[in-house]
Amino acid sequence: MPGPAQDPAEIIELSGEECLRLLAAHSFGRLAVGIGDRVPVIRPLNYAFDERAKVVILRIGEGSTLSAIASHAKAAFEIDGIDEPSRTGWSVIVTGVAEMVNAAAEIERLDRSAPVGWAEGGRTHWVSLRAGRVTGRRITSAAERAANR
Repeated sequence: MPGPAQDPAEIIELSGEECLRLLAAHSFGRLAVGIGDRVPVIRPLNYAFDERAKVVILRIGEGSTLSAIASHAKAAFEIDGIDEPSRTGWSVIVTGVAEMVNAAAEIERLDRSAPVGWAEGGRTHWVSLRAGRVTGRRITSAAERAANR
């Protein structure tokens, strides 16, 4: 396997369209929420992405993350994919304001249609994170770049 000196990596910015495509194609990421002056909370979560509204939908349980979100917290959400052997991968970050979903009709729709989380437990609250800003990067190898030409 070539080492980094033989096959240098390059970081490229992803287009907005590619970031949205990746968000729609996956279902697991990490939510980071600031809680006052304390250290931000980061939680792994299953999600759904509403492409039409450009909103990340999350189901969470009681606790500090919920408390922060209940006050319309600034938040960041990240998804990524890596290939360790080739030392390549990508990352997409959504930043915006996380808000509780309170409309009964919307909660009912989400209860019927949103993906089921991996972990069991009392995740009874829906949260939306509107994609205020979406950015992404890809780390590519020289071999990968040559294959895509």
